[in-house]
Amino acid sequence: MRTRLLTVLAVLGLLLTSCTHGGGGPRGVITLRFQSLAWQQESVAADKELVKEWNDGHPGVKVEYVQGSWDSVHDQLLTSFEGGEAPDIIHDASDDLADFAYGGRLADLRGLLSERLTADIPPRSWAAGTFGAGVYGVPFLQEPRVLIADTEWLKKSGVRIPTPEHPWSWGEFRTVAKRLSGKGGYGVAWPLREPVSATLNLSLSAGGRLFHRGPDGKVTVRFDEADAVVPRTVHDEVNTDGSASGATLGMGGSDTLPGFFGGRYAMVALGFSYRQQIAQQAPKGFRWQVLPAPAGADGLTQGVSPQTLSVAADSPHKKEAAAFIDFLLRPENMVRLALGDWMLPTGTRALEDPALHTAENGWATGTALAAHLRPAPAQSVRGYPEWKDKVATPAFQEYYSGAIDLAELRRRLVRDGNLVLARYQR
Repeated sequence: MRTRLLTVLAVLGLLLTSCTHGGGGPRGVITLRFQSLAWQQESVAADKELVKEWNDGHPGVKVEYVQGSWDSVHDQLLTSFEGGEAPDIIHDASDDLADFAYGGRLADLRGLLSERLTADIPPRSWAAGTFGAGVYGVPFLQEPRVLIADTEWLKKSGVRIPTPEHPWSWGEFRTVAKRLSGKGGYGVAWPLREPVSATLNLSLSAGGRLFHRGPDGKVTVRFDEADAVVPRTVHDEVNTDGSASGATLGMGGSDTLPGFFGGRYAMVALGFSYRQQIAQQAPKGFRWQVLPAPAGADGLTQGVSPQTLSVAADSPHKKEAAAFIDFLLRPENMVRLALGDWMLPTGTRALEDPALHTAENGWATGTALAAHLRPAPAQSVRGYPEWKDKVATPAFQEYYSGAIDLAELRRRLVRDGNLVLARYQR
């Protein structure tokens, strides 16, 4: 009886040692789970192809592709961390990482990443994945905000066409939007269903910072004149000039495209990746072009929240997970990911690829903006999600619609906002 029991225990031991974190496999093979948020057909295909190439070349470390969703990633990750079921490699956005990083859910990647990858991504981009003294996310894709314009409409109007070298100022942009309006059409559409990040990121060009860290390390909200430039422009275009449609304020970017194609708007303010939808959906013969967003006192500076790759703190295979990230973000692979998502890579070598410098579909205009991109103002602010949802979103929505004035917007953002942030910094 004792011999049979020892035999059973030995077999169970062999079975247990043949499996690793993230799934089972042949004895000695590590299986890592990679949760990707790619959603466009081209980007999903690029991710899956790269996973296959890794698996073909690394028989001892297999990667399992797991499909995630941008719509639910924060809550899904929170649940998986609590339950000890987080994926080894996590695809997210830098502005979603702060609470996970400070909460000990993500691994500090210092010392795990190759010198090649560390040197290839510039410090301004690394700042997006840095929280406190640690690096918790590798920024790899970024998306500037641009103006997508009806080429024929611009041509007929005779307005000056801006370039990255000679952009419109915010004042000139407002004048141009008025000139393009009339006969049932608007100069610009602002799809601002989610108004906070768009406003804060564009405000960097005017010198707006909104969040200020004091000597004690605590962050407070301050709404200065520079912070008012972009909000006032949008508000006045909608409520004073009539050059922007108030109906688009509650829309997402995709919702504005039928009106854009139908001649209702001369320009639409969108993220760079929307070019893919426009290229696929535009009617035959419709001509469009990419223009840089207006420039302010700080030029074309914009805030971005790059897509990131992180490693779960609980993963028992952090070195292997970091090696997969290094493979995924080799320059040639980063270009493939960027083309698949219609976004810009953060890597300096990838940005040099000729495919990202063509005039077709506005790639060259977007790539010219890469050097002006900075981490979003709210990047490392604890409590930002609550501030955004409970204070800033309703305040901006009411201001843009004309329901409140600038003084009330300032009061809400500062007074109510600081009450929220203070609870996270006790």
